[in-house]
Amino acid sequence: MSSSDDHAGIARLAPASRPRTLVVMGERHFRDMFDAPRLHRLRHLCDVRGPLPAGSFHDGRVRAELGEVEVLLTGWGCPPLDDEVLAAAPRLRAVFHAAGSVKANIPPAAWQRGLVVTSAAAANAKPVAEFTLASILLEGRRTWRYVEGYRRHRDGDSAWRDLVPPTLNHGAVVGLVGLSRVGRRVAELLQPFDFTVLAADPIVDRDQAARLGVTLADLDDLLRSSDIVSLHAPELPETRHLLDRRRLALLKKDAVLINTARGGLIDTAALIDTCRAGHIRAILDVTEDEPLPADSPLYELPSVQLTPHIAGSMHGETRRLADSALDELERFLDRRPLEHQVEAAGLSTLA
Repeated sequence: MSSSDDHAGIARLAPASRPRTLVVMGERHFRDMFDAPRLHRLRHLCDVRGPLPAGSFHDGRVRAELGEVEVLLTGWGCPPLDDEVLAAAPRLRAVFHAAGSVKANIPPAAWQRGLVVTSAAAANAKPVAEFTLASILLEGRRTWRYVEGYRRHRDGDSAWRDLVPPTLNHGAVVGLVGLSRVGRRVAELLQPFDFTVLAADPIVDRDQAARLGVTLADLDDLLRSSDIVSLHAPELPETRHLLDRRRLALLKKDAVLINTARGGLIDTAALIDTCRAGHIRAILDVTEDEPLPADSPLYELPSVQLTPHIAGSMHGETRRLADSALDELERFLDRRPLEHQVEAAGLSTLA
């Protein structure tokens, strides 16, 4: 059954055996995700026990339920499933994560135990890609320069406009660092526009890139060639500070750097110096420390736009995540193949 708002209105037989289930996530995220139809569907599929939602594994009611629980439905705000939690849940068979990355929640012991783990990362990629596309198009128009110039001079026809760099939305080069779920979706969304799109990704071949309408390039060459660079790589030991001082210096004058992936991909000290010098503009939805310390120079730099990690699903958008998790749960109960299962072997390339 496909995800939609009318699940509750479709008559279906309940699963023969509804698994004992705990929902563990933040209260606000749960309220956003589970409207009445989705809550009805959850209760239809599962025997939901304990607090709804549970915010901690240390709550007495949750600890009492862990001994019987077979399924966890988790999301943002769920604490890690540490060894103590796993030991207290001997019947646990599966974790359906109604959010993106599972790395912070699922420890090695869970994989060793053979738990089924799924993620709603594919559903969460959609709003991130849309945010990125909007940023590319607005930055391509140099919108922030006109907003600031108009506000300061209050004269839309003033000579200050001659100081704004040329717009980029026709014939510019966009560089995607990483063809992750989000990177691939951004590549697809860019196809109707008049951009040349380059991509740097060590595990994607040229045929795969061509199907997305992008040309593979070495990372340094991509940085030298691109007018707008958007980061979509996972943060791994080998990608930490991927854009260091040397690589930031490769960017064109007045290039735009967009980061909706992970803050640690950029050397923050080097970025501050590069933006302070007026060499590039940075659009940062993620930073190396989150929240960013109140005394960070990034707040004060006019060439930096900061948003507090809002590119992913918010408010009603999070219902896609609930649908994804519930769809996977239904497939699991029906013994059908899962579409978004996370395997331990693939963790090294995931965000």
